[in-house]
Amino acid sequence: MAEFPSKVSTRTSSPAQGAGASVSALRPDLGFVRSRLGALMLLQLVLGLLVWALIADTPYHLYPAYGWVMFVAVFLWLVTIVLFIFYLFQLHMKLYMVPWPLVLMIFNISATVLYITAFIACSAAVDLTSLRGTRPYNQRAAASFFACLVMIAYGVSAFFSYQAWRGVGSNAATSQMAGGYA
Repeated sequence: MAEFPSKVSTRTSSPAQGAGASVSALRPDLGFVRSRLGALMLLQLVLGLLVWALIADTPYHLYPAYGWVMFVAVFLWLVTIVLFIFYLFQLHMKLYMVPWPLVLMIFNISATVLYITAFIACSAAVDLTSLRGTRPYNQRAAASFFACLVMIAYGVSAFFSYQAWRGVGSNAATSQMAGGYA
């Protein structure tokens, strides 16, 4: 029988060391905020907030067109917040089984189409639902303008998401180093 060695090197760890590793993984990635995707998401959040805040300050519940605009603006605003948090805290890296470039591309294309309909509905209903020069008229006209801008922002995001999904302009090494966003 082989003898047990006289010197044995052992290493112990405490549970506190393991817990600290998971907390440090939730630090925000400020590089994401400076990326194209992060900057466009912030722009979408600000413009989307302006759209639904301007409509919410008018009696929109009397007109179905503004109900649709409110639904589109608030729903996409909330989904964009969730996606922004996922990317800011790199939670998308933990859910590696989800094809995130494809998810972002489908979301941005869908958001663009929905905002096209919301922009058209909002713009067409401004003259029909309020008197020119009144506060509701000005708010609804401004909401139409910002709906157009956020529609363009989602369209640009859809273009960049399509490029990321197709892998245009990068290789495997640079996309891994950039964290999946340029």
